Amino acid sequence: MGAYLRPCSRPEPVGLLCTFNEGACGRRGHVPFSVVSNANEDSPSALNQVQSRAVSELLRVSPVADELALRFQEAGFSLALVGGSVRDALLGRLGNDLDFTTDARPEDVVKIMRPWADALWDVGIAFGTVGAQKDARVGDVDQSFQIEVTTYRSEAYDRTSRKPEVSYGDSIEDDLVRRDFTVNAMAVALPEKKFIDPHGGLADLAARVLRTPGTPESSFSDDPLRMMRAARFGAQLDFEVAPDVVAAMKAMADRIEIVSAERVRDELNKLILSAHPRKGLTLLVDTGLADRVLPELPALRLERDEHHRHKDVYDHTLIVLEQAMALEEDGPDLTLRLAALLHDIGKPRTRRFEEDGRVSFHHHEVVGAKMTKKRMTALKYSNELVKDVSRLVELHLRFHGYGTGEWTDSAVRRYVRDAGPLLDRLHKLTRSDCTTRNKRKATALSRAYDGLEERVAQLQEQEELDAIRPDLDGNQIMKILDIGPGPAIGQAYKFLLELRLENGPMEHDAAVSALKEWWAQQS
Repeated sequence: MGAYLRPCSRPEPVGLLCTFNEGACGRRGHVPFSVVSNANEDSPSALNQVQSRAVSELLRVSPVADELALRFQEAGFSLALVGGSVRDALLGRLGNDLDFTTDARPEDVVKIMRPWADALWDVGIAFGTVGAQKDARVGDVDQSFQIEVTTYRSEAYDRTSRKPEVSYGDSIEDDLVRRDFTVNAMAVALPEKKFIDPHGGLADLAARVLRTPGTPESSFSDDPLRMMRAARFGAQLDFEVAPDVVAAMKAMADRIEIVSAERVRDELNKLILSAHPRKGLTLLVDTGLADRVLPELPALRLERDEHHRHKDVYDHTLIVLEQAMALEEDGPDLTLRLAALLHDIGKPRTRRFEEDGRVSFHHHEVVGAKMTKKRMTALKYSNELVKDVSRLVELHLRFHGYGTGEWTDSAVRRYVRDAGPLLDRLHKLTRSDCTTRNKRKATALSRAYDGLEERVAQLQEQEELDAIRPDLDGNQIMKILDIGPGPAIGQAYKFLLELRLENGPMEHDAAVSALKEWWAQQS
């Protein structure tokens, strides 16, 4: 059942939007259209206490949304703002990415939008989605809107398929019931601004809970990836997942295995880059989904031994992730967050109980780097990202390997050389890896790393550490030694690089002399 929207004239907080249907709040027809994060679901007047930002959000995009809706209307089709766009408008966080749904088939959508949009592209026409860019002036500001229009559809898997089978529908109500969660199953029909909420998404938004429009078993059977989306939306929105949804996730966790690695990876990335990744990761672990998509994480829950007590590696890992997030300077950093999440995954395979009662994890960083490469490759991450994250995992203990004494210039040069362009991230990962409750120890580690960063900065200023290379290049080596290209050139280059790392920059004559002396020894 739909309801028409307009700004509320009741003398309450500015911007309250109402749906007009009978007796919604003790005053005829008054239902706030938006929610804020502190809504109390236990209060009978919870929906009346929320502040609405939806009016201003919808009015802001209205020049684009209404214009597009009129084009669809003139062509004999319907158009509605839908899903995450409605949800985010209700939460006062709608951006310039707008999702619409329509009864028009993809080929008709293309015909309608091509003359109107500034750019048009194939987001997934085979799956019923057309993408477009529309530039518009909103107030005094020029803005660019990214638009996706999807034909009413259903998605379902069979037991052997790794890709959804798409069929189109003619009813927005049928389309909404097939959406993943009730908070994403709301729509605003345009241009009349008719609010459509057949599954109580507004109430669930106020209660900050994730439920499915139908049974969770049916929803997850249609698309098993929705189980991971539950964890992702919980992490992004800081919402709770309804108990029946969690129960279905536990019972159906093995169904995730038919979903392609690429889709799993993309969903995992969104979760890790969210504001509350611990919440989502914990749900993946508790439901058994992580055992299928990232088994190295639940494996960190090492059993405690009453005689061999050691730190809870799983909880430590989540703390390191949160501490790394706190050090981010330019927004969420996927490379850093993945490295923080995976930095200790080598510990279960390297755990040893020593005779003195201690627990050791010798070379877990080396083992962990190999495991990181294998897992990320299986999840179809790019070669560059696999290389960077694996390298950070491999280097995350390097700082501690030098002990507590003063660093030599040679040690600093090698540290910088090995980290390369990942040096800044390595600084952050190493600092984040300190989770001790011993304040004295934590302070000492922090001061030691402060000293390292200061020394790195000093040497960078003196020696251009970001581009450490031998004092002689390959052509010079061949000329000085009077030899042609071959393995000897590489050996000589490696010798000069080690000399550079150990002693710093050399004068040209000194480098030539050292090279000739080395060459004589080789002969």
